[in-house]
Amino acid sequence: MMLRRDILKALAALAAVPSAAWAEDAPLRTGASTPFNAQTVTNRARALAANEYTPRPKIPQEWQDLTYDQYRKIWFDPRNGLWEKTNRPQRLDVFPPGLYFPQAVEVNIVEDGAASPLLFDINAFETTDKFPDLPLNEHMGYAGLRLRADLLNSGLYTEYAVFQGASYFRGIGTGENYGLSARGLALKTADPMGEEFPDFIAFWVETPEPSDMSVTVHALLDSPSCTGAFRFDITHGEVLVMEVEAIIFARTEMSHVGIAPLTSMFLFDATDRTRFSDFRPNVHDSDGLLIHNGADEVIWRALANPKNLQISAFGDENPKGFGLMQRKREFSDFNDLEAHYHMRPSVWVTPRGEWGAGAVTLVEIPADLEIYDNIVAYWRPDSPIAEGAEHSMRYSLRWGGTPAPDMPDLLRVTGTAMGGRPEGGLVMVIDFENGVALPQDLETIEVVLRTSAGTTTPGNLQRNPETNGPRLAFTFDPQGTDVSEFRVQLRANDTALSEIWLYRWTLNA
Repeated sequence: MMLRRDILKALAALAAVPSAAWAEDAPLRTGASTPFNAQTVTNRARALAANEYTPRPKIPQEWQDLTYDQYRKIWFDPRNGLWEKTNRPQRLDVFPPGLYFPQAVEVNIVEDGAASPLLFDINAFETTDKFPDLPLNEHMGYAGLRLRADLLNSGLYTEYAVFQGASYFRGIGTGENYGLSARGLALKTADPMGEEFPDFIAFWVETPEPSDMSVTVHALLDSPSCTGAFRFDITHGEVLVMEVEAIIFARTEMSHVGIAPLTSMFLFDATDRTRFSDFRPNVHDSDGLLIHNGADEVIWRALANPKNLQISAFGDENPKGFGLMQRKREFSDFNDLEAHYHMRPSVWVTPRGEWGAGAVTLVEIPADLEIYDNIVAYWRPDSPIAEGAEHSMRYSLRWGGTPAPDMPDLLRVTGTAMGGRPEGGLVMVIDFENGVALPQDLETIEVVLRTSAGTTTPGNLQRNPETNGPRLAFTFDPQGTDVSEFRVQLRANDTALSEIWLYRWTLNA
């Protein structure tokens, strides 16, 4: 498991600019330009795939040996952002190398059919007097990039998207805080042979016109198994939209590929508080995996933090979408004045075109601290990508509070809780939202409840006076089993009334 939280800690450090005297302006500078067109990145990825993988050179060891506290002492001066003091609608910042980022990435600016590299300049950053004097070498460069815009028409340019670390990137809807991440590609996630983390090694950012509502970022991906050419068309707003196009060039046969991977954190909620002594009622970036499958079913899989690695595959053909959701949106859900988990975005993946047969795959990794990202979700095609083959994919990513578009009008799951009974077994509780389709008489609702092992009571459906939505409670007796899969749905007149609730219970989870 990659410690992506290290990257987030570094970004948080850069966001908290210390009080210090500002140096003179040092606007980002560009080098000699080369021609650029729609095929430039694709051609470079194809040519790169024809050769054996070669790791990029590293920056000086002294930069790699920075402590976390030392890395906090250097940050980008936003006055030096690209397109500052212009009428362009965007601003572009860069991140310093070092610590968790031992290799620089190439950053190019595209304008009028030409691409110009951003030249490394230590003077673009501010430091405190506690930052050490470090050597530079020919491999110095930036660790990634950040996009800012005037999101609230206030004259202040605030960030909304970041590309930094391996192939990770993040976005937020207006007014939200960063939470879960996306990746360009996931390879061999939770594989016994070890996961492979491709890198975005170069970016090309198209210069926006004053009237542009979006910005386009191209990225070159490289790893031992493949290369890739990516294009992101990014439009900020209450829901941030990224339209993604990519083509992968396989160096080797790729049998375990994760397309549109999402990475998040789930420590605990009301399903299991016995393992954590914490003043907060919930700690997570996401609380469920939502799937709108090719059969037009809507599935809510409540997340868990198991004691042992869990992998779930939801077989499908041509899925309509999936995503990791943060449905708890009130401060009282978390009671956390610093992390603000209630302001973390959900992310929804919408395939473009037909993706064929495969499975939405969920990986749940044991975690004992909230600094670890232990949840991964992605689409895994049934067919491997052959050595030497090219694989194209298109999809959109929507980042926001409720980003899933065009969903069937079904009652959403709003909460899952469970606890032990003095006489043995468990009480399981599922809350559904109120909705116009909800009958006044709950007795007319059919509860479809199944479990793969153990036994359950039929369930008691009552109206929750706090939400006016239905609450289903039932008891579960494991009868000696260690694992049981649950499936619940509310139906009326032989028609789906709610999402399908899925949960995997494990003994002493």
